Amino acid sequence: MIRFSLKNSTVRTQWIASVLCLSSLFSNPLHAQLSIERCQELARANYPMIQRYAIIEQTSAFNVSNAGKGYLPQIALNAKASYQSDVVSLPFQIPGIQIDGLPKDQYAATLDISQSIWDGGIVRSLKEITKVEESIEQEQLNVEMYALEKRVNQFFFGILLWVAQLNLNRLLQDDLQRHYKMVEACVANGVASRTDLDAVSVEQLRAQQMYQQLFAGKAAYMEMLSVVIGERIGESDTLVKPSPIPVGLFNRVNRPELKLFEAQNRFFETQKNTITSSYMPRFQLFVQGGIGRPGLNMLERSFSPFYIGGVRMNWNFGALYTQKNDRQKINLAQQNVEILRETFLYNTRLEITQQNTQIERLRRIMQYDDEIITLRENIRRSAEARVANGTLSVTELLRELNAENIAKQEKVSHEIELLTSIYDLKFSMN
Repeated sequence: MIRFSLKNSTVRTQWIASVLCLSSLFSNPLHAQLSIERCQELARANYPMIQRYAIIEQTSAFNVSNAGKGYLPQIALNAKASYQSDVVSLPFQIPGIQIDGLPKDQYAATLDISQSIWDGGIVRSLKEITKVEESIEQEQLNVEMYALEKRVNQFFFGILLWVAQLNLNRLLQDDLQRHYKMVEACVANGVASRTDLDAVSVEQLRAQQMYQQLFAGKAAYMEMLSVVIGERIGESDTLVKPSPIPVGLFNRVNRPELKLFEAQNRFFETQKNTITSSYMPRFQLFVQGGIGRPGLNMLERSFSPFYIGGVRMNWNFGALYTQKNDRQKINLAQQNVEILRETFLYNTRLEITQQNTQIERLRRIMQYDDEIITLRENIRRSAEARVANGTLSVTELLRELNAENIAKQEKVSHEIELLTSIYDLKFSMN
């Protein structure tokens, strides 16, 4: 969960300078009201990794097309020239008949064409594996893209907190200016001293100093959010404070990581089908035509054409030796995925429990914020009246004014922290 506090958000000058230089990357302000959902859409579209979706889809289409070409006729051109030490000859002689022996140099050129009749399902399995691999890559990319949401949440709610604190600071400066005039009148009437007026001036300077720190912090967060969404956010743009989402809407975990685990399990199931296909028989039609010396007639000494056609079966039993172990390996891989899935759900449920506890804690605290502020305002008004009557020092008045301002700061901090916790819960579940 992201927590914001004035103490932890003080931005160093050098860091601010390095962040503000990024403003040169953007030239067209949005001049609009931006919701957190819109910022997340822009961040997603601006993320360079988004281009991988199209690449994954196109690569998968090519692989499926290549696998499907296994059904097309396979053509092979072969040529051979050889010389051998001996050839077939008759072991006897026929009187009156001269039979020439076969030539020891032989030549052949053939064109082989084969057409698969049934491949045991190997092409279908390859297509399924390719599609499942595509879904795995897409889900992995979804997980990475999903992480952008938390980054946007961090900057978005950070800016809202800076804006709320700046508004409170302006109100504080207005109150200090009013008190300055009041104390100035008291000094003129002899009720207060010049030192009291200086004390108010010190508080004014501190408020102005704090304003500059708050403004620099807001500017830094706006620049970082601009980098993430790829659009310039200017001072004229407004971030719309979202309404609290009913926590009851989050009733089940629906994270992209779960879809990734499902895709991995589908991949292993497809691999099992491939194992079955590997030891099935395969049938082909084939035809071979060519010319050679000798041809099919071994006694022919001159070049002669020939052809052969028929049906061919190929049945490799070697895959049967390892298919049992291969299936066991796949089962172990599936068990590993299930363990990872259960571990992910365990950690997610633990995180959700912590977030729900945090939300409930903040809601209980916020029940007292308005009452505390009201009481602090009453105390401050009473202090103003007593200072005007000369029965209370200006220092005590300033202490009460600061206490009232702190109470208001705590209220806006609780509101933004509650929104952040709710959206963190949404991120953990959806």
